[in-house]
Amino acid sequence: MIEQVYNFSLDVTWQLIHRMSQLDRFDAQWTTIEKREGQSLKQLKSIATVRSVGASTRIEGSKMTNEEVENLLKNLTITKLVERDQQEVAGYFEVLDIIGESYNDIHITIADIKNLHNLLLKHSEKDSWHKGDYKQVSNSVQATLPDGTQQIIFQTTEPGYPTEEAMRNLVDWYNEHDDIHPLVRCAAFVYEFVSIHPFQDGNGRMSRLLSTLLLLKNGYKWIQYVSFEHEIESRKAEYYRALRSCQAERPNENISVWVDFFLGALANIQEQLMRKLETQSSRNQLSARAKAILLYIENHPDCRSGQIAAGLGIPSSTVKRILSELYDKHLISRLGDETHPFYEIV
Repeated sequence: MIEQVYNFSLDVTWQLIHRMSQLDRFDAQWTTIEKREGQSLKQLKSIATVRSVGASTRIEGSKMTNEEVENLLKNLTITKLVERDQQEVAGYFEVLDIIGESYNDIHITIADIKNLHNLLLKHSEKDSWHKGDYKQVSNSVQATLPDGTQQIIFQTTEPGYPTEEAMRNLVDWYNEHDDIHPLVRCAAFVYEFVSIHPFQDGNGRMSRLLSTLLLLKNGYKWIQYVSFEHEIESRKAEYYRALRSCQAERPNENISVWVDFFLGALANIQEQLMRKLETQSSRNQLSARAKAILLYIENHPDCRSGQIAAGLGIPSSTVKRILSELYDKHLISRLGDETHPFYEIV
């Protein structure tokens, strides 16, 4: 069955319906999970924030690792943001933080979208001439290749009146059609936003921030505790292929490929979140020595049992017994020679 969604067509298949139901079933359980896992969620949100900021800026060409991002965010109030990568990281973090704290007060309006863009680029002097305003020069969706070169994925809406009208129509449609399933409405909004590319720069980052905002506003609160951006980064080639395959039919294109990618990405990170919560729950039940060993492995990847015993002052036989228990609980992995393995956190 083919349905009309905004200016697009969408194949409503049993697979699509099943995926939406699966996501919504988890969402229905979330309030209970949130109450039960309060402390664990704080830790997961902190980790997810670093991964989201790092991934979303790297998709656009930043070279900062998650560790460098984490160090920058810890010292944000005292660090002079000279490098462009640092400026982009700081801007993305601040907007993501505002969305997490105030999503109910942010509306899907032209004014609020422009304000988020202004905040996203507030640390970049290079972008001061266009932040918070629509583009004045034609742009395109580009992918950054491993060698640093740019590849054009598709052309976008022309600046001036065409962009203004396209954004006005998109926002009006979104606010007037709450009869459409929220996941499909979110996916369609993000797709059209990327297709318009309304700002001179920062559109990719804005599209991912808007994804989080829309999901939160529609009740998918678990999105804060796992990194949607990291999922996009890990599937970047597939992400661009989905956009390009739909764009090739523009206008009045079928966006089934894009919606399938968008919902598939959400389903993947939902599963990741459940595994993390299960792992966290298992950790909370560990003995003090087992927790100490886990922490040691986190801080010393690829360590062996002898190093752990020496580092923590725990008998070697006890370390080996606990390592075996941790392995059976799927909290650590064994690598290398079976008779003398080294260990990593799963």
